[in-house]
Amino acid sequence: MSPVFPMLTVLSMFYYICLRRQARTATRGEMMNSRRAIESNSRALPINVEIVQYAKEVLDFSSHYGSENSMSYTMWNLAGIPNVYPSSGDFTQTAVFRTYGTWWDQCPSAQLPFKRTPPNFYSQDYVELAFEEPVYPTAVHVLETYHPGAVIRILACSANPYSQNTPAELIQLILSHLTIPDLCRLAQTCKLLYRHCCDPLQYIHLSLQPYWTKINDTSLEYLLSRCTLVQWLNLSWTGNRGAISVSGFSRFMKVCGSELVRLELACGHFLNETCLEVIAEMCPNLQELNLSSCDKLPPHAFNHIAKVCNLKRLILYRTKVEQTALLSILNFCSELQHLSLGSCVMIEDYDLIASMMGAKCKKLRTLDLWRCKNITENGIAELASGCQLLEELDLGWCPTLQSSTGCFTSLARKLPNLQKLFLTANRSVCDTDIEELAANCTRLQQLDILGTRMVSPASLRKLLESCKDLSLLDVSFCSQIDNRVVLELNASFPNVFIKKSFTQ
Repeated sequence: MSPVFPMLTVLSMFYYICLRRQARTATRGEMMNSRRAIESNSRALPINVEIVQYAKEVLDFSSHYGSENSMSYTMWNLAGIPNVYPSSGDFTQTAVFRTYGTWWDQCPSAQLPFKRTPPNFYSQDYVELAFEEPVYPTAVHVLETYHPGAVIRILACSANPYSQNTPAELIQLILSHLTIPDLCRLAQTCKLLYRHCCDPLQYIHLSLQPYWTKINDTSLEYLLSRCTLVQWLNLSWTGNRGAISVSGFSRFMKVCGSELVRLELACGHFLNETCLEVIAEMCPNLQELNLSSCDKLPPHAFNHIAKVCNLKRLILYRTKVEQTALLSILNFCSELQHLSLGSCVMIEDYDLIASMMGAKCKKLRTLDLWRCKNITENGIAELASGCQLLEELDLGWCPTLQSSTGCFTSLARKLPNLQKLFLTANRSVCDTDIEELAANCTRLQQLDILGTRMVSPASLRKLLESCKDLSLLDVSFCSQIDNRVVLELNASFPNVFIKKSFTQ
């Protein structure tokens, strides 16, 4: 069993809430002006200097493992340049709290908790740090070298409680609850609120999907200056019927793509090869890309995705990606953890694709091959052998897979981490497959065997008894599972939703 670690709240003494970063490099004069503005407690927009700094001083803390006249395992080790990184392990030069785990709450000296303590307050310790330069922080990096998992919250505030920026922080917090249209309306009221409403920090996560019928090139141009720090961007469903042009989208990406980590473009029918080329060039930090149902993109356009080597999630459902491009993507994007290839009808040999995934995508955790028409037991064997971290696998409506080849037995034995397995409409799934899942995939939470004629109530009962976390079992149109069986299983396993549909 994994050890339970202490909960820690770090109160970092920053001057204000976020470091602004522009695409261009600041001149020496701008740097001096920015520093003077900070020192005079006035907020100059934008600040074009990026600063990386370590904690200057440890102001306060609740406990540490070391002694008061030593530096070993004390909180004072948090100040200054680290001398342990990139090593990991139990080092005396690190900061360690005295308590850890839940043992301290179970001994005779434990005190009863106060009533009305907020349920989301878990902290057992805290440390308060000060930094040299007052900044607008965009990120805080914490390295935990031994048994990580202690830091649960980081707060930032001004060292001066009477700073004039304290009302500014409050305004920022209030505005963070507004919708995008409300922010745009409020910006028209006064100069103070205009400045706050146009603050790029309000647009780090930006979803324009709720307004998809109204978004056009003018909308993107209007948001351009506000989105220089955007990290998550959702443009799904937008821009159809000429509302967004290739040039308008490309300009937006060139200005706002440098910080993007997640980009949602589902049903983006304005996209063409130029757009994917711009994404690959202007979004070096991109980790998630959704091109679901972008069925107007030409097959050769997908070659550009192979240049985005840090991708962890790629959704190509209902696209015309073809085999050569996909093989290139799998070869260069070895960090992939989530991949959707459902209904990708242009792929000629899914066995070859599965073999490449098994060889290159060792970190793959979820894979959607829904309605894949030509994968066989050979491809499944290669996939299961190489991608043993798989937790989710959708093989629904894959007619070329037959239980008699042992493909499902192989999956069950090689993929013990499976939590979701869909074998929808595969009539060959049988009791042997279910019993193998019961024996090997005890973490299973969702199973779809819709349409099989060869699974009996007895094997389902074994599965339900073995897989304690199972919450969804779809046995629709399974000829051996009638209403009476479903009622009996429901009575014995009330926590499982057993889906059953019948033909009349």
